[in-house]
Amino acid sequence: MQPARMRHRIGGASLLEMLLVIALVAAISVLAAAALSGGFRGIQLRANAKEIAAQLRYTRTQAIASGRPQRFTLDPAAHAWTAANGRRGEIPAALRVSFTGAREVQPRRGEGAIVFFADGASTGGRIQLSAQRAAWNVDVAWLTGEIRLRRVEATR
Repeated sequence: MQPARMRHRIGGASLLEMLLVIALVAAISVLAAAALSGGFRGIQLRANAKEIAAQLRYTRTQAIASGRPQRFTLDPAAHAWTAANGRRGEIPAALRVSFTGAREVQPRRGEGAIVFFADGASTGGRIQLSAQRAAWNVDVAWLTGEIRLRRVEATR
């Protein structure tokens, strides 16, 4: 009979080795997800564009439901927006903001506005959020008031 110290180890993996492999797989998965989605800035960019599109849709819905025009305003310099029923929000300073729309409905110089009417139509416009080379356009059609979200290359 062999002493306990002399016994050979039977093949297999220890708990420590298994935990190390799981930790490595998790770390690689997180890095791959960040690389594929453009990192935190890309996630932040998309989330803010989706929020603005949702608030534009809300403002349009309120115009239709109330039968009265409703206004969505954007202040690119302050990185802030307002929507129907006193809703307000901010856009992170790390993102660039631009607005193209009808000058006739501008609340003040440098600010933009999109007005939605009771029939769902609007004054139309485009809000672009960008970071580095990526950008999202939130387009509002003037005739139908339809809001579309689209990823594009950033314009400088």
